[in-house]
Amino acid sequence: MNIDRMVFAFAGIVILASLALSQYHNVNWLWLTAFVGANMLQAAFTGFCPLAMVLKLAGRQPGCAFK
Repeated sequence: MNIDRMVFAFAGIVILASLALSQYHNVNWLWLTAFVGANMLQAAFTGFCPLAMVLKLAGRQPGCAFK
């Protein structure tokens, strides 16, 4: 699995987890969903993704979205 797919999978898991936590625990967990969405939006324009940088340092193969 390349870095792009790992970033998208991680973002999806965090979003779904925060939505579930907002329903079963506290509505303030929706701030995590907003943070992930904002980070994905800025990464689309800038190409800067902290998770992609960490995965690249860990030796994962890059895809074509994050260089």
